[in-house]
Amino acid sequence: MAETVQQLVRALADSDSPGLAFGEDSWSWRETVGDAAARAHVLRGWAAPDRPLHVGVLLENTPEMIRALLAGAIGAHVTAGINATRRGESLAADVRRADCQVLLTDTEHLPLLDGLDLGGARVVNTDGEEWASLVGAADRSTDGFEEVGAMDTFMLIFTSGTSGEPKAVQVSNFMVVMSGSVLSDKYGLTPADVCYCAMPLFHSNAIMASFAPALCGGSTIALARKFSATSFLSDIRSYGATYMNYVGKPLAYVLATPELPDDADNPLRTAFGNEASDRDIAEFGRRFGCTVWDGFGSTETAVIITRTDDTPLGSIGQPFDGVAVYDKETRTECPRAVFDASGAVTNLDEAVGELVNTQGAGFFSGYYNDEKATNDRLDGGMYWSGDLGYRDEAGFIYLAGRTDDWLRVDGENLAAAPIEALLLRHPAISQAAVYAVPDANVGDQLMVTLVLRDGTSLEPAAFEAFLAEQPDLSPKGWPRYVRIAEEVPTTATNKVLKRALRTEGTNTTDPLWEREERGRAYRPVVEPVETPS
Repeated sequence: MAETVQQLVRALADSDSPGLAFGEDSWSWRETVGDAAARAHVLRGWAAPDRPLHVGVLLENTPEMIRALLAGAIGAHVTAGINATRRGESLAADVRRADCQVLLTDTEHLPLLDGLDLGGARVVNTDGEEWASLVGAADRSTDGFEEVGAMDTFMLIFTSGTSGEPKAVQVSNFMVVMSGSVLSDKYGLTPADVCYCAMPLFHSNAIMASFAPALCGGSTIALARKFSATSFLSDIRSYGATYMNYVGKPLAYVLATPELPDDADNPLRTAFGNEASDRDIAEFGRRFGCTVWDGFGSTETAVIITRTDDTPLGSIGQPFDGVAVYDKETRTECPRAVFDASGAVTNLDEAVGELVNTQGAGFFSGYYNDEKATNDRLDGGMYWSGDLGYRDEAGFIYLAGRTDDWLRVDGENLAAAPIEALLLRHPAISQAAVYAVPDANVGDQLMVTLVLRDGTSLEPAAFEAFLAEQPDLSPKGWPRYVRIAEEVPTTATNKVLKRALRTEGTNTTDPLWEREERGRAYRPVVEPVETPS
């Protein structure tokens, strides 16, 4: 049985079954592995002998992205997934933090790198003639590379913690193979199956829940460059997709499209992912005639929770051994939740705590080149996730939110402090408090309360223009709700009481704007109150 991604890929090198599909183009596994091996040979030839070869990939879901991932497996080098929504110095910092010798990108993303300090990384435009010539002349065999071990790092995947600084999680070969084998076995994936991947391949969900099971099952990987709710069903049908992965709210976005009588007339058998609501899980399965399985886990893979057939509504499932809910201050396990006749929890104050792995790191291999961050995460010999939850008497876990400055928007973690600092660039803004409010479907929406400087004003159109001008603002960092307040509640030490702001949410008489769900335009929801003269 394979123990490394390298072994999985080598096993497919002589397979003529379909391996990769993108739009109307497709390649067999033999062709795909050969293309990746050629890239691995070129990249190995560029490696500096005195440091590990880390190859960054700043790409969307294209065939070149898959070939880059496979090249890393074949060539025994580490692939660093660079978040394609990062901008400016934040993007450059990720490349430097991952210690990239080479950065693979394309014509679309190349302009994002203009003027950035990438730490000496060699930038390669994979759409260019030079790259095509080099890989076209390279050896297409998987031979000649060192063997990797199960616990060797396959990939660096960035995540954000409560500090706001992204950290590069070292994802081992073992974790990818284990995830892929479990999912391919559970859902019966074979070379006859097609795995539809519209989630970004720089994210752990796409690697663990699509790339890995496809390799283990010898199934076809069918790519969407980006997720599109309106193109979803046509993609499923045109690719003949039988399996798909998701993270965050894709199910909700698809369900928001008009339902048609023949929606269930499609080949999709299974949808697997995390963070879907109970309502969307049931509705998606009914509408599209498939089974939806939803779990919970982070990039660090130290806290894993899975749904069972008897998981109650509102719960995310049963935890793996060692996963518990702890009080951060007392370092003891929280009491189980007590429910009243209406289903409300009567002891939330004592039942809610942080999700931890009491056995230590679990499958977490640490953050690359960041011993302090790793040690902080493993405080006191336990892994502290930053996620809050509670358990019922049967052991089922319910999410209760996140630590103050950690938001989960559309399947991505966002830290509040960097966004607050960015907003303060506007000359009219005196204070900015960024926090999460509940999303109607699942996860969080980003809300900000602004205090303006005396004698200034701010209109929605001007705010939109300001955000659009910020080169380092992620598309996920645009606030959904903007509240204009005279002041924000603070503690005696002048720290903003975000708890109070979250409790109020959009229930305010202050001027309030709302951004259209998938756009950039803001509209007033609560108009300013005119003061009588």
